Amino acid sequence: MRPCSILALSLALALASIAAAAAVERPNLVLVLSDDHRYDFMGFHPEAPEWLETPTLDRLAAGGAHLANAFVSTSLCSPSRASVLTGQYMHRHRVVDNQRAVPEGTRFFPEYLQAAGYHTAFIGKWHMGHDDASPRPGFDHWVSFAGQGDYFDPTLNINGVETGHEGYLTDILADRALDWYRSRPPGKPFLLYLSFKAVHYPFLPAPRHHGRYEGKPIPYPETMANTEENYGTQPRWVRERRYGIHGIDHMQTGALDKDPVPDFDALYWRFCETVHGMDENLGRVVEALAPVAEDTVLLYMGDNGFALGEHGFYDKRDAFEESIRVPMVAYAPGRIAPGARVDAMVQNIDVAATLLDFAGVRQPEGTPSMDGRSFAPLLRGEDTDWRDHILYEYHWEWNFPATPTCLAIRTERYKYVYYHGHWDKDSFHDLQTDPHERHNLIDVPAYAEMIGELRAQMFAEFEASGGLNMPLRIPKGDPFHDRKLPR
Repeated sequence: MRPCSILALSLALALASIAAAAAVERPNLVLVLSDDHRYDFMGFHPEAPEWLETPTLDRLAAGGAHLANAFVSTSLCSPSRASVLTGQYMHRHRVVDNQRAVPEGTRFFPEYLQAAGYHTAFIGKWHMGHDDASPRPGFDHWVSFAGQGDYFDPTLNINGVETGHEGYLTDILADRALDWYRSRPPGKPFLLYLSFKAVHYPFLPAPRHHGRYEGKPIPYPETMANTEENYGTQPRWVRERRYGIHGIDHMQTGALDKDPVPDFDALYWRFCETVHGMDENLGRVVEALAPVAEDTVLLYMGDNGFALGEHGFYDKRDAFEESIRVPMVAYAPGRIAPGARVDAMVQNIDVAATLLDFAGVRQPEGTPSMDGRSFAPLLRGEDTDWRDHILYEYHWEWNFPATPTCLAIRTERYKYVYYHGHWDKDSFHDLQTDPHERHNLIDVPAYAEMIGELRAQMFAEFEASGGLNMPLRIPKGDPFHDRKLPR
């Protein structure tokens, strides 16, 4: 054999060896997303109802890390999910409500993993492009449904084919995830993105769990009562919302007077029962992954928070803590120390960069930049310079008008919220002395300078990335709704 041929063969073998070693070192990635799951409704959380059972999440947190200060950048299903997939704020990916389709040219982080040799699967609720369940870029295997889907007897789009299923959706999605896992191609690292519909309103637990928590004591929030103490300093929309579609004195145009949710207590118990059933199915997936646990990074999170009586609300959208904080747990034996707690403020915009970081995959040049950054160093216990504040944005929706457009900046202690439009005043809260945000300090002279500084910083940062340009959507039913407007 000629020397050049020997050299070429040696080089090829060396490259193959490096590639093989890299493939072994690249972990499998599992991202599990739930819907409307509050940050504090996990059994191990000190603020959870004492009777709530989430043994899987408890076990994952004990064996991995609890990210105790995880937030979304927009507390609404579709915008938050788009931020998870793109690593961008809502004003950049432009999915600003639950009806808006994903703009052409949008890139999702699974596409980069797929190009790097990962086998990728999406199973569950997509909810970007409300009525479209067809497969999306970046996934080798696809199981989804249109819009919000149905808790019972759903129709699923499996790799482009619509098929009916009998049973409870959370069970079925876990079944489909396990079927894919057992039949996936051998020899390749994988990404499993399992996206539950649970715990989304209306809270419908599996029949086997319905009534499990009936009669359990409910820790009613301090701000739930309709008193001057709770509303005296708040902007007027806060009190008015309790009588609107997302307030406990109205409840979706009277849904509390109808089965399956006859009153607030039942709403609360059904929520917890639906959480328990989701945790049970998460446990089935975790158990199946046990043989490859040391080669896998699993991240669990919610897509937004959810109020259960706070300020007289249920639902999300606003910038109060119950709305913008989400549960987040990471589990990766050998990579994340068991029982770790991360107190730094992380967001949904950080998820894409974090999973790519664990995989050792970089964005190709020329692809859209991400606003988030990897929190993998925090999970590994490394010292790293991290953010000292987060930004939040929500745009008023014509079909849910009780919550105004709001922009917010939150530091470790303080939060300033700007309400776009005439809402009589903005909000400013000291989260250390007033964690339930009962007392709005916006008119207190001693805080005027700090409020001005936070306001200026927030607007400057939003302006720098185009966040002050708010896209409008023509209301459904308007004669221009279905027309394509000139650019």
